[in-house]
Amino acid sequence: MSNFSLPHHHSDESDAESIKKTLDNIENFNKVADIFKQLGDSSRLRIFCLLCHREECVIDIAAMVDMTTPAVSHHLKQLKSSGLITGRRDGKEVYYKASDTVEAEYLHKTVDKVMDITCPGRTDIL
Repeated sequence: MSNFSLPHHHSDESDAESIKKTLDNIENFNKVADIFKQLGDSSRLRIFCLLCHREECVIDIAAMVDMTTPAVSHHLKQLKSSGLITGRRDGKEVYYKASDTVEAEYLHKTVDKVMDITCPGRTDIL
């Protein structure tokens, strides 16, 4: 282990080295930033919220979020590539839902909680 120390000694440095190791793993931060980027778009966020609560096909998703099917397909592709949603084929239809991952579950809970705080008078079922 290297003996990392901060240039200024303002507080206890006992955990500085382990925190520095975590911060140096830029690849992990890039993965997390990509996930947050996906939810930084309100259309994708709405689609993700919908798919956290039910499985739907592209046409029904488009109707629920008042978007065109090509626009919804574009957002679904991005959400799927980041691992936040999955799709399954049934005949000619593809049905999408939130992934059964810890990340998707935590993001779902976080979004719901922030919505409760930010929009306290909401009357939706989400």
